[in-house]
Amino acid sequence: MRAELLPLTDPDDERLADYVSLTDVALRRRFEPERGLYIAESSTVLERALRAGHRPRSVLLAPRWVPDLERVLAELPGSPDDAPVPVFVADEPLLEAVTGFHVHRGALAAMHRPVLPPVAEVLARARGGAGARRVAVLEDLVDHTNVGAAFRSAAALGVDAVLVTPRCADPLYRRSVRVSMGTVFQVPWTRVDPWPGGVAVLREHGFVTASLALSEDAVTLDALAAAAPERLALVLGAEGDGLAASTLAASDVVVRIPMAGGVDSLNVAAAAAVAFWATRTA
Repeated sequence: MRAELLPLTDPDDERLADYVSLTDVALRRRFEPERGLYIAESSTVLERALRAGHRPRSVLLAPRWVPDLERVLAELPGSPDDAPVPVFVADEPLLEAVTGFHVHRGALAAMHRPVLPPVAEVLARARGGAGARRVAVLEDLVDHTNVGAAFRSAAALGVDAVLVTPRCADPLYRRSVRVSMGTVFQVPWTRVDPWPGGVAVLREHGFVTASLALSEDAVTLDALAAAAPERLALVLGAEGDGLAASTLAASDVVVRIPMAGGVDSLNVAAAAAVAFWATRTA
């Protein structure tokens, strides 16, 4: 790949439409899926997206990040006949005037969304084709920060794949990507639809489905970890409401994290990290 550097001086330049008013969450939820785009923020996140094979529609960055971007693009496969990537270069005050916020580490990119693979393909591709052994399912999480944090923990603690339910927040939303530090490009993931009908798909692939919830019949996480199945899917529920009753009914086991100090539960991202660590494989 190669870059076409395009200096900018006007924040109202019509070529920057993809980057305007990114602080409006409701607008981005509608806009990004419709246009088939997502926004990668920061040079680190952009590099991880590029190395994962995602294609940029354009890049917007401060001058000091140009050498790093050109280096990364030059290292990626491509044909001399490929069109160059439009790279809009502007000082950081102009970047903020365009986007409406301080651009983290001076780099943004409008990226083409990849086509999400089927669940069976994600499970089979993990571990170099040996198949997934640890899977996380995020059910209806609405906070993009929690989604990003769960992905980061999944990457760090050996989870092979993440499945998100139809109503779960978008892992490729700008804040999710940023909080994950780009690990949404590292951990294989897709949407599982329908849900909880997808429990049957997991079971067909040899997974025991363990749902984290405060339930009278729940076993402790310690007990699950002591006799962890070879293939385990950990299901984590929405902030506040937790998992749906239908999900608990469909699961093979309900699991709780023992609490102390009068605390009844953890934030879902924290609970995910604890569960991933406790059930990690060698």
